[in-house]
Formats: sequence, structure tokens, C-alpha cells
Amino acid sequence: MTPAQTTCPARPGPCVRKDFPLRVAGIDIGSNAIRFMAAEFLNPSRYIVLESERAPVRLGTGTFANGRLSTAGTKAALQALARFKERLRILSIEHYRVIATSAVRESANSSKFVHYVHGHLGMPLEIVSGSEETQLVYRSLGPLIPLGKDPWLLANLGGGSLEAALVNKTGVLTSETHTIGAVRLLEEFASSAGNPRQLVRLMQEYVATLRLSLEKINRPLAGFIATGGNIEELAKMAGAPQKTHGMRLLSRASLRRLLEELPRLSIKQRMLRWGINQDRADVIVPAAVVYDHLCALSGQKNMLIPYTGTKEGILFDLVDSLTLNSAYTRRKDKQLMNLTVSLGRRYHFDEAHARQVCKLALALFEQLQRLHGLAPEDHRILMTGALLHDIGGYISYKKHHKHSLYLIAQSELPGLNADEMLMAANVARYHRKNTPRPGHEQFVRLTKSQRQRVVKLASLVRIADALDRDHAQTVKSLEVSVRSPYLNVKISGNRLRNLEHWALQRKAQLFTDLFGLRVRIAGV
Repeated sequence: MTPAQTTCPARPGPCVRKDFPLRVAGIDIGSNAIRFMAAEFLNPSRYIVLESERAPVRLGTGTFANGRLSTAGTKAALQALARFKERLRILSIEHYRVIATSAVRESANSSKFVHYVHGHLGMPLEIVSGSEETQLVYRSLGPLIPLGKDPWLLANLGGGSLEAALVNKTGVLTSETHTIGAVRLLEEFASSAGNPRQLVRLMQEYVATLRLSLEKINRPLAGFIATGGNIEELAKMAGAPQKTHGMRLLSRASLRRLLEELPRLSIKQRMLRWGINQDRADVIVPAAVVYDHLCALSGQKNMLIPYTGTKEGILFDLVDSLTLNSAYTRRKDKQLMNLTVSLGRRYHFDEAHARQVCKLALALFEQLQRLHGLAPEDHRILMTGALLHDIGGYISYKKHHKHSLYLIAQSELPGLNADEMLMAANVARYHRKNTPRPGHEQFVRLTKSQRQRVVKLASLVRIADALDRDHAQTVKSLEVSVRSPYLNVKISGNRLRNLEHWALQRKAQLFTDLFGLRVRIAGV
């Protein structure tokens, strides 16, 4: 994946802070449409929409069944993106971000599409995970909904997937992605049903198998926030009452009345009855089925429709990055740590040891910034890899570093994209035993720059892990200083045992190979 275009130079190096007013744009390549939005931000939460467009390009058609983006869909997508690129030029927008979701994410020929968009259109394209999409949607809610301590169910239904999360004012508490999308459901069952009513029943029976992890939160839900183009149209069709900021409150009873009426009408009749587009008139039915089931699962009688979502989240996230919004960054880091710890608990990790290794590794990262030259943002990859370095022990202690690699690489965490998760997985994999070799498949999948970053981060985790070899959290804090040919590590806390000295002598070799400095405990 390629980073979004900003004023950030190639890694390493800090971003140049931008001031308001600030023009930005976001492009969301979904399974049912491509959405473009350009805005001028007056401050971190207030903006003026310059342009907003929805291109009816259904990339999901055939992709979920065949596993490949179709030629026709790809051509239409490239034409839409070329048009949006021209709009960026006309609007004098330098800072933008282009993302793609489930259709591109699941296609076998996605890399060809990504390379073409970047190489021929000059637009960096990032394929985001479901959890990252949830993070973007959550970011867009901030100015609209005053979330409290109690969790809300947040559901974002697209053409290919459903992102469901529990959120409150602190961030995303849990996040899960299900391969149930409006386009996917229509493709799966349309040919099997004899008539529209039978199609609805078939989809209802299938969707009824969907379960959410709501039992992880033992507090009652504060409400249900539903996002996505289909639920926005359904709320209008039902005449749902408007709230502040243009939001609507759609009752489940009103949604079910629509579910009764929709199958009786043809696609053309739906278009005439409600003034909706053809590419909306068919997928609106499976969408209604999914949202109705989510109401049943959550026990909610109403859904709050905020009329915001992924594309708005892209803008907020980009502005936060460009203006170096430290408050949002701290909140995002805390949320990532909490969700990473929750993932570790799922695999019964030694939490005290994991937190200790993470703390020491981050201290090394911060104090050695000039030596390693990594971007400040890489601390998130380090934090994730350090916290989860031992989770492979859930499968077997033997070769547990390799099991950790697999478990992390197969997981999703809001705040890290798929490339960053793979990097964190490799950091965990190389916390012990062999250093990277050409035959290590998951390592060579990374770019040269990513591999270099992984090795540097892994060298820090090795030192941190050695300093807690007995899992006793002996070291309270550390300070480092470079006195060539040594890296002196001064620790506070109880005196290290021989075990830690032995472990450090072995595990610091990677650091020595990289930086030409031998690691020693100061005063020893």
C-alpha cells in the first residue's frame, strides 16, 4: 500500500504542519459506488463542502463470486478516478487520500488495479481493512453525536461487507467485519429466488445466522448508529423525523413496513415511487434485511442516521494528520493499545510481561530517535508487535514467534492498515531466534523500506524482552546514551539477575549488527 499524499516526505522525516483554512479531499472506492468529497476546513471540526459526487460504479459485481475485478468495472472506476483527479486540479487541492474497501480488498487482481491508479493517474491508493474503515466512520461522528461512557452499536453496511463496532467517547471498543454486504447478498441469492418476496425470505434466513460480539460489553447500549448510503435512503423513504445536524431517527417499525412494501414493487416502480437511482433500487432490499436484523440483535427499536461516514472520516483523519492534532493522536494511540491488549487477552498472553516489553521498547524508540531515524508514527507498529510478541504461545510455546506472526497477520486493529499489521506481525516474529532470511515468505512480502523498518523495530523489542527475561518487571525505567562503541543502558529498579545479562548478550546482537554498537548495562 502507498501512503496517502500529504506534505510528509518519504520516511523517515517529520510532516510539515499545515494551518487553517485547509483544502482537502477524500475518495472512497466502495463495492457499489465511488464517492468523492472535497472540503475547506476552517478549524478541526468545521468545514465547507466544496464538492461531493457519487459515481455509480459497482466494482463488487462479479468480484465476490469470481474473486477478480471485472474489466468493465475496472474501466469505469478508472474513468471516474480520472475525472476526480481533474476536479482536484481545478479546486487547487494538493492534500487528498484515496482508499478502497472490500471489493478491491478481496480481489485477486487488486495489485494491478492499485499500481495502475498510482502509476497512470498519479493517485496513491490505499486498501483499508474493515476495522480501519470503522475507525474512519467513527472519526466522522465526533462533531455530530455527543457520545458518553455507555457504548453505542455502530454499523456501517457497504456493498461487500458489514463493519459492526461498539463505540463510546473514548473510541472504538470492539470491531468486527462480516462478509455480508448489500451487493454480495443480491448476487448470492437473486438467481435462487423465484420472486422478490421469496428473495427477501431467503436473505432473512441467511442473515439470521449473523452474530455480533455484543456480550463482550456488559453495559446496556446507549443506542444504535447506522451509516451507509442504503440506510440513508431508507430513512428518507420512510419519512423518518429529522434531528439536529440533519440526522434522522428511523424506527424499526418503519423499516419493517418498507420491507413489506419493497418486494411488491419492481425496480422501476421503486425508482418512480421514491426517486432513487437504479443502482440503489435493487440493493436497498438486502440492506433493509441486514439493518432489521441488527435491530433485533441489539434490542434497539430505533436507529440514528447521521448522514456521515467513510468519506467524511477520510477528511477528518487527513486534517488531523496535516495539522498534527496531538489530542486526537493521543486518543488514537490509547485506543490502539486498549484494542491490542484485548486481542492479547483473547490468546491468554502474559499481560504484565507484554506491557513491560512494550514500555521498554517504546522508551528505546523515543530515546534513540536520532540513531534509528524512523518516523514517529512507527511507534504504533512497535507498540503492537511488542504487546503481541508472545501470543503465539496460545498455539504452542515451541516456535511461538512464528505462531505470533500468523495470529497478528490474520487480525485487524483500527488504526493500522493491512501493511502495518503485517509489519507488526514480523516485528513479533523476529523478537527471538533467527533474523530475517530470503526464505521467510511473510517478510519478503514487504517492500524494502518496510523490511528495514521491521528489522530496526525488532532489534528494540529483543533488547526490551531480554530486560524482562524472568517476566518479573524488574526494570522500572531506563535511560540510554551512546558512547561508541557502546550503547549504555542505565536502569532503575531492582538489580538485574544473571539471567537478564545472559539474555541481553544474546538478543542484542541484531541491534549491534544494525547500528555498530554493543549494548551493555551501565556500571556493569
